[in-house]
Amino acid sequence: MHTIQVKGMSCQHCQVAVKEALEELGLTEVKVNLESGQVTYQGQAEWEALRAAIDDAGFELE
Repeated sequence: MHTIQVKGMSCQHCQVAVKEALEELGLTEVKVNLESGQVTYQGQAEWEALRAAIDDAGFELE
């Protein structure tokens, strides 16, 4: 399980957008915690691919 920090999420829509963006990269078991901004997932993705997916969804990867 891997963990990243995502800034800018504030609602259920944000949660779904981030989850779907990471699942499109082939990551599984994606869990998004709105309160902490922590996102956990299973699988491997390059840092730049993660950053691009989060940026495209409208958020910022810390």
